[in-house]
Amino acid sequence: QVQFVESGGGLVQPGGSLKLSCVASGRILDDFVVGWFRQAPGKEREGVSCILVRNGYPYYEDSVKGRFTISRDRAKNTVYLEGTNLKPEDTGDYVCAGSEVGSTYVELVGEDHVVQSMCRKADFKTWGQGTQVTVSS
Repeated sequence: QVQFVESGGGLVQPGGSLKLSCVASGRILDDFVVGWFRQAPGKEREGVSCILVRNGYPYYEDSVKGRFTISRDRAKNTVYLEGTNLKPEDTGDYVCAGSEVGSTYVELVGEDHVVQSMCRKADFKTWGQGTQVTVSS
């Protein structure tokens, strides 16, 4: 059974940058879609970005497009989320999540559909504990 551990959160000034890590154990991530989600106090959880680990195909929510980059290191079984030009509204508890997706299914319906739909629906089986990001001066 896969487990995720996030790290890299902290306090950063507006306009600054931060790189979060999501390290997986228990399973190799090659056949997984992994996503980053965030939740600010008093607000609902929202999707940030997701990635098809095998080929690195990414999806970004509009709120972070152009400022955040999701990537993966298959050798380290790790998915990263790097944010630049951070804004106070990026503050939140950032959690990574993942689910295994069959390669045949991806080929049939397309990687864009798979990654985007899973990200928008937060359709993931396993979730980490989160790491707090605070953007404030």
